[in-house]
Amino acid sequence: MAVYTEVAFAEAAALLHTLDLGDLTELRGIQGGIENTNYFVTSEREGVTQEHVLTVFERLGFEQLPFYLHLMKFLAERGIPVPAPAADAQGEILHTLQGKPAAVVAKLRGRSHLAPGVAECEAVGTMLARMHLAGRDFPKTQPNLRGLPWWNETVPVVLPFLSAPQSALIRSELAYQNHVARSPAYAALPRGTIHADLFRDNVMFEGEELTGFFDFYFAGCDTFLFDIAVCLNDWCVLHDEDHDGSLDTPRSLALLSAYQAVRTLSAAERSLLPALLRAGSLRFWISRLWDLHLPREAAMLQPHDPTHFERVLRARVRDTQALSALLREDALQPA
Repeated sequence: MAVYTEVAFAEAAALLHTLDLGDLTELRGIQGGIENTNYFVTSEREGVTQEHVLTVFERLGFEQLPFYLHLMKFLAERGIPVPAPAADAQGEILHTLQGKPAAVVAKLRGRSHLAPGVAECEAVGTMLARMHLAGRDFPKTQPNLRGLPWWNETVPVVLPFLSAPQSALIRSELAYQNHVARSPAYAALPRGTIHADLFRDNVMFEGEELTGFFDFYFAGCDTFLFDIAVCLNDWCVLHDEDHDGSLDTPRSLALLSAYQAVRTLSAAERSLLPALLRAGSLRFWISRLWDLHLPREAAMLQPHDPTHFERVLRARVRDTQALSALLREDALQPA
């Protein structure tokens, strides 16, 4: 959500007219993430004020984006609260600004809960399971572009920036994840379309109501368990500078139990959750190292601190055996 491409007011206004979204009244760059250019756009149509998000895609190309945009449309049509892309008169939902792909989606109600409690984790677990089930019939396929092949490619690029202990950790964990990916248990994991980046700032609440998931631009076809692990690693840990990366047990059990009440975890998933929790922390440690040490120029760019996920990974390696207790049949009761 940095601003790499400066969009002129007139350009945005013309796109809104093409989409029959009314007259643009405000255009405001969004600070937060680091992948794409994002703006809040406010328009007025027949006396009614509407709010949307305009995204100009900086890394994803025209050939990849239909997967993400049509996935959002598909899920919205099946009752999952996600922002459906706006279409023009020909039904097109992928547009062009300054020669780059762009899309406009409705702005969700509410705000993100950056200090979630048990209730928020239950709501996320329930909706994540509903989303996984709803997406099983999605006809398009695309791999998780930030999955294991990307880790194998990117680790050698970031190694020169690491200390000896960091290098040893990232090398050993990458070797472990390659070993896990070759195992029969991993091959047995249920798969489908996943969000792959469902952090706290990608979920909206209004009061206690979960009003939507958004930012699907890392989505892909992968194991459902990886999606669960990514959520646990963000929703169920502390985020202060002194944290050691440990999972909070009440919030973790709340998220897992709520998920399990909608979609039952398989034996393979129960067995491999500790390993996939390590995979989820490795994935985001690698990407944050990459963004910090090999940045792109952008207005409002604020790279995330890689040391957070280094601590999370160290905690997951340390607690691999203890984490298995979360997967006992009697520990995962319906929320």
